[in-house]
Amino acid sequence: MTRQVRGGGPGRAGDSSATTGEQAGTIAGRARRLSRTLGRADLGAVPEARRELRELLRHWGRPGRSEIAELLTSELVTNALVHTDRDAVLTAVLSPGGLRVEVRDFVARRPRLCAPEASDGTHGRGLVLVQNLADAWGVRPHGVGKAVWFELGTEAA
Repeated sequence: MTRQVRGGGPGRAGDSSATTGEQAGTIAGRARRLSRTLGRADLGAVPEARRELRELLRHWGRPGRSEIAELLTSELVTNALVHTDRDAVLTAVLSPGGLRVEVRDFVARRPRLCAPEASDGTHGRGLVLVQNLADAWGVRPHGVGKAVWFELGTEAA
């Protein structure tokens, strides 16, 4: 498992097997969850996932934290859809300690963190952004693929 930690991350919010499209209501002191299946190569799912995450995070954290979460989620979702050519599952868990976002795909090949070159245009920057902006992040294998995740606490790092 790859794990990068900056600051005092929120700790693991836990893994999820929530039903697709589920968004739990606001319950004081309890986790709220978003889970969405992303169709193979459906890049239209990227802005939809951002919108759903924005709704989940409407009253969360300090200014700018939700925008960072949206950006990092977009990167993970895009990577899963572009580099695996398979479906993926997005799960976001918002707890009192912070946010955990995980994108699970069904290809065992691990993502590579590499320094982007100027000639690459906008390619190759997703995991670099995750590494630099998330409080913690990593990759964990599962039976038929992997999950790439990040965590953000409510406070800026």
